[in-house]
Amino acid sequence: MDKKELLEKRFEFFDHTADALFRAYGRDLIEAFSNAAFALSAIMTDIELVSPNRKRRLVVESKNEESLLYDFLEEIIYLIDAENFFLSKIAELKISCQAFKCRLEAELLGDDASNYTVYAIVKAITYNEMLIIKEPGFVTVQVVPDL
Repeated sequence: MDKKELLEKRFEFFDHTADALFRAYGRDLIEAFSNAAFALSAIMTDIELVSPNRKRRLVVESKNEESLLYDFLEEIIYLIDAENFFLSKIAELKISCQAFKCRLEAELLGDDASNYTVYAIVKAITYNEMLIIKEPGFVTVQVVPDL
């Protein structure tokens, strides 16, 4: 599959000895992180059905891009666990990195998870096999969540 097809696909799942493995794609880090959030949510429910009725803001600071990805996805799991919030859309996502400090700010839209069928519960994100691969105009992130 070429990069244009992968960008249109946004994310895909792969067989893995652990519970799940996905790769998310984007033209830049912001789009790849957004698509990783959608892939994570797609493990749990049909994201195409989730309405954008509620808004949540996130601010995450980490030491590098990998920890930022980890922390961002963990925050999405927290929103599901603590606030019963399923992701529908990402209205805004900003990422900035300087020496030993990355910051992500996001505005998420979603709905009450009790309104939707839950396929699986993601317990945590792992660093196992986590990758961020940057090429000119194309970024791949790989994540293995613990179900």
